[in-house]
Amino acid sequence: MSLCLFTILTFRDNGTQITQSYTFDFFNYAGIHRHVHLYTTPQVYIDDISVRTSITGNTGVIEYNVSYNGYDQSYSSPLCFVDLLDKEGKFVARDITTLSGRIEINSPRLWWPYLMDSEPGYLYTLQIRGKGLDYSLVAKDYNLIKWIGANSFRTSHYPYAEEIMDFADRQGIVVINECPSVDTVGFSSILLQKHKDSLSELIRRDKNRPSVIMWSIANEARTHLPAAGPYFKSIVEHVKSLDQSRPVTIVTARGSNEDKAAQYVDIIGFNRYNGWYSNPGRTNTIVNNLIDEVQNWHRNFNKPIVIMEYGADTMPGLHLQPSYIWSEEYQVDLFSEHFRAFDILRKKGYFVGEMIWNFADFKTAETYTRVGGNKKGVFTRDRQPKSSAHHVRRRYLALAEELDNFSPPQDAYPYISYQSYRDKRKNEL
Repeated sequence: MSLCLFTILTFRDNGTQITQSYTFDFFNYAGIHRHVHLYTTPQVYIDDISVRTSITGNTGVIEYNVSYNGYDQSYSSPLCFVDLLDKEGKFVARDITTLSGRIEINSPRLWWPYLMDSEPGYLYTLQIRGKGLDYSLVAKDYNLIKWIGANSFRTSHYPYAEEIMDFADRQGIVVINECPSVDTVGFSSILLQKHKDSLSELIRRDKNRPSVIMWSIANEARTHLPAAGPYFKSIVEHVKSLDQSRPVTIVTARGSNEDKAAQYVDIIGFNRYNGWYSNPGRTNTIVNNLIDEVQNWHRNFNKPIVIMEYGADTMPGLHLQPSYIWSEEYQVDLFSEHFRAFDILRKKGYFVGEMIWNFADFKTAETYTRVGGNKKGVFTRDRQPKSSAHHVRRRYLALAEELDNFSPPQDAYPYISYQSYRDKRKNEL
């Protein structure tokens, strides 16, 4: 049977201009900008599958649970035929059971994050921002992620399309999966339930993905307010009831002494724009300020810490010497000072990731603080590199070489002089 659905959308411009009133810093596009699928199910159908994996010695273990709808409970439990295939689609193992079971695999080939060795634990990455689903652009973005040497990204500030997550699974890119909660305020019981529903949908969709390592429950919520404490305590408990295998984080813009939510999460994420929103132009303040703040977070909560956002708006093509805010040189200088602080903090053992804001420039609501949108990208909106992209690439590839025993590509260190090239490529000369 062929089923066709035709929808006619009619629009008439009556001249009304609507101004975006939300406080989140990205443009509120209207309409449908992802694929919509209409499908049917038989009367009895599989509703959900949960998979847990582990490894003991040289044996991989897969534990699964299948839930279904439409089955008459008066009958005996249905049988499930579970086939395990490798990434080429070849048969590996089969299990015939009821609704839950266990499969063991000898000498499994493990999924592993891009650029990480057998002792992973430090994230060096970008934040991706985009709207609409375009396969060519998604492929381009992942090529740029791998070119620049990043090993992860956060889905700021909403769940990304399934197709984007599929790419992460295939390419070995680690994902911090964030629900659509930005600048949350009010903390009403109605909002709490909607927040939980959103996380339930996200976790149900992505819980079996190897790329997803963490759930992010909000970005820059008003966590200094007294009501934020019990609100986010309830949110974290809800997430833990759905998935106990992954840590939970929240991305806060508040200080460690005023935040009411950090006590409930497993990993603390914070956004801080030293040298931009605070002390603009004063890159010499970055190292000490950042180290002091991270140490305060650790002292107050004793949890792993990731800086989820840092950066500076940069107009492509604007070059100034000495460097000045908005210039490409200033973005490079600001990053370098952050890198100094990160290297000091990483050695302490509790600082586990550095995430730049942002991957590429993007559109925002109109305001005098935004010149054609948010310009904090290391790539332009059409995905061309700014000076900082090459700088960040050298940083990330150096981290991969130092922390993960990765051999950088030939073009990572272009020829400058015989001595400098020999120092970088001494094993090849």
